[in-house]
Amino acid sequence: MIKYFEFEKGIDKIENLLNQLIENKELNYEKIKKLEDEKKELYKKIYSNLNPWQKVQVSRHPERPHTLDYIENIFENVVYLHGDKKYADDTAILGGLARINNFSVFFIGTEKGNTMESRIKHNFGMAKPEGYRKVQRLLILAEKFKLPIISFVDTAGAFPGKDAEERGQSESIASSILYFLKARIPTISIIIGEGGSGGAIGIATSDRVLMLEHSIYSVISPEGCASILWRNTEFSQEAAKTLKLTSIDCKKFNIIDEIIPEPYGGAHRHPEKQAQILKDKIINFINELKQFSIDELVQTRKKKYLNITSDI
Repeated sequence: MIKYFEFEKGIDKIENLLNQLIENKELNYEKIKKLEDEKKELYKKIYSNLNPWQKVQVSRHPERPHTLDYIENIFENVVYLHGDKKYADDTAILGGLARINNFSVFFIGTEKGNTMESRIKHNFGMAKPEGYRKVQRLLILAEKFKLPIISFVDTAGAFPGKDAEERGQSESIASSILYFLKARIPTISIIIGEGGSGGAIGIATSDRVLMLEHSIYSVISPEGCASILWRNTEFSQEAAKTLKLTSIDCKKFNIIDEIIPEPYGGAHRHPEKQAQILKDKIINFINELKQFSIDELVQTRKKKYLNITSDI
């Protein structure tokens, strides 16, 4: 059963009534249609007026589609590639080759997992240095075969543990950013859930950065910001507002290029429909980027990120 947020009061009552009608085999189509229309209108009303903290909650919904879900629903002939060929295979970052429509592409993405077992396996989507070095390896391969690379971003941030720091966490993220900036291929990144700090930027310094409507993208989590500024995580809601982390804010500051709409009720209620919307967008942007020469792409990309602070 999908979890309801506090701000979704009323929707659960309508869905319970619908379930009762179906369970009792009361196939009153007129009544069912009326309830479905009421539910749809209520979803539209609620989700068109979400505040920043509510957006944070939606971006973290346990049923929200993750990288693996999009890989399965968007790509064909998927071949996963593993390891950084230096230390280990970081399962917080997935990567490989695939087909989308008539295009061969490389893909990478942070995976959080959706059960306790898979979350532990993928380290809750928090990558270590070997994860970012895997990214660099895949970028080199993509350049070699002259294929676009698509990245899916869904992480609270890079792993902050002692072992990661000892193996060069900050260097690996900085190197990934540099590899993306210099990559002589079309690059597309999509913020599908949380985009947290350098852990997100390390795989999102692309020609086109897209962001799902109810995702977030920020230098730090609201809880982290609250603990620093107010020394109390109870101020997380205030921090979310201050951080300007919503898709609308990011578009306003030219941090992203386009907001991808989510079906009413959020991506977690319509995962297949959301995947189709995203697939169409990816194909459109691949076609768009292929109109430019590689030199044009690289120069425009560098200028974009060097000037981003002056735009803010």
